[in-house]
Amino acid sequence: MALGGVLLAAVASIPRIGLLLYGVVPGLVLLWQGGRLLEKLWWQPRRLERALRAQGLRGTPYRFLMGDLREFGRLSKEAWARPPLPPGCHDIVPRVTPFLSKNVREHGKTCFSWFGPIPNVTIADPSLVKDVLSNKFGHFGKPQFPALTKLVSDGLTTHEGEKWVRHRRILNPAFHLEKLKLMLPAFAACCQELVSRWVQSLGPDGSCELDVWPELQALTGDVISRTAFGSSYLEGRRIFELQSEQAERFVGAIQKIAIPGYMWLPTRNNRRMRQINREVNSILRGLIWRRIQAMREGESTRNDLLGLLLESNARHANDINDHSNSSLLGMTIEDVIEECKLFYFAGMETTSVLMTWTMVLLSMHREWQDRAREEVVGLFGKDRPEYEGLSRLKTVNMILYEILRLYPPAIVFSRKTYKEMKIGDATYPAGAIIEIPVLFIHHDPDAWGDDAHEFRPERFAEGVSNASKDPAGAFLPFGWGPRVCIGQNFALLEAKMALCMILQRFEFELAPTYTHAPHTVMTLHPMHGAQIKLKVI
Repeated sequence: MALGGVLLAAVASIPRIGLLLYGVVPGLVLLWQGGRLLEKLWWQPRRLERALRAQGLRGTPYRFLMGDLREFGRLSKEAWARPPLPPGCHDIVPRVTPFLSKNVREHGKTCFSWFGPIPNVTIADPSLVKDVLSNKFGHFGKPQFPALTKLVSDGLTTHEGEKWVRHRRILNPAFHLEKLKLMLPAFAACCQELVSRWVQSLGPDGSCELDVWPELQALTGDVISRTAFGSSYLEGRRIFELQSEQAERFVGAIQKIAIPGYMWLPTRNNRRMRQINREVNSILRGLIWRRIQAMREGESTRNDLLGLLLESNARHANDINDHSNSSLLGMTIEDVIEECKLFYFAGMETTSVLMTWTMVLLSMHREWQDRAREEVVGLFGKDRPEYEGLSRLKTVNMILYEILRLYPPAIVFSRKTYKEMKIGDATYPAGAIIEIPVLFIHHDPDAWGDDAHEFRPERFAEGVSNASKDPAGAFLPFGWGPRVCIGQNFALLEAKMALCMILQRFEFELAPTYTHAPHTVMTLHPMHGAQIKLKVI
């Protein structure tokens, strides 16, 4: 009887125990998750900060959750609101990267700041930069923000390890010099259309004023459409519009990506970025499948980047449709779409930025414009430039290199440590972002001399390796080491062709409406356009 009473009491208590467990267990789970979050967002950054300072490094104090992102945004807005720089002033670092400029000024060329709870180490010493970009130990990778980068382009520039090796191997044949030579007629045809359009814009006095920034974007968009996809600019125009909008939205999102789960919030910007990505993917998927179908029906491979990519990919995969088995052999259709997005964005953006600043600076420094024109006319007269002549250009080369030094399209490169790594005299923890401030290094008097902010193309007269005090890592417009930009020869060849054909027909100067205000939207843009006065020769 007593035993029965105990059992009855025990049974009766089960619901109460269940209710107790029902309330306690979720509370313990939430407490555990909260502890993990607090560790990641507060205690770990504080420990890392103490460890960095113990090695003699200086930097900003850690601020909970956002780190220095708010200060970065505040200083950028202040810089953009300032009056434009005087024409001919190339000391642009404080305006373009005000946070970096302030941090280096206060804490030295190797210093740290905070990308949310992640230490962001700036390394501006070219000899140390070489060690990072060479990745000789295999322990430096690209910072990964997959929820964001996937919306712009998850192509070669974001891949790591075996996937990067495989994609680079497949893409390499499309960028061989012999293949690029075959694209010269397309370069020339696009440039001729630009020149003809400008001629039609001339007034009775043989001159006109144009904002060449959108004009040159249209030119490089036309070039990449024809050379990458065998199509026209009009067919690819929608992609360019969408990718340009996506780039601007990317810049706004990157300052908030440190907030856990931010990209999954249904904000208006996040929803729009996903909508753009779906539309771009749909357009490219249709374009790629049409090309694959044509290849299956026996159409010969065109000498454009997409055709060369698919041909190279087919050699690495047994069947271009067998995506489930091709992960180790080649690219899937999704991979090809992402590489095409990169073709469109990088192919258009890099060269249009380079050509825009080239026209602006040659308008500011007319003596170099005259020297370049003399060289071009001496080699080609009024004839269309051909490869052999382009390869003999010296003055034009010097000018393009100096503009890439003063106004590099990409102003910073970032890497991330896979494990604890020693760089120079300091040891950095796994997961730290290593920031290579390209624009700062290109303007550093310690590397380039007291005239570092001056436009002096003659510094490249004896080649890149003899232009600076540190030939290894002081000139980085296309990166350095194994991950150097695969499209650099494409971009330079296109820029030479365009500049030569413009110089053959026009002389140009800054329009009175031009304001010199460089700023960054992923790459280095003229904030208010590039108004140039053209005069036919």
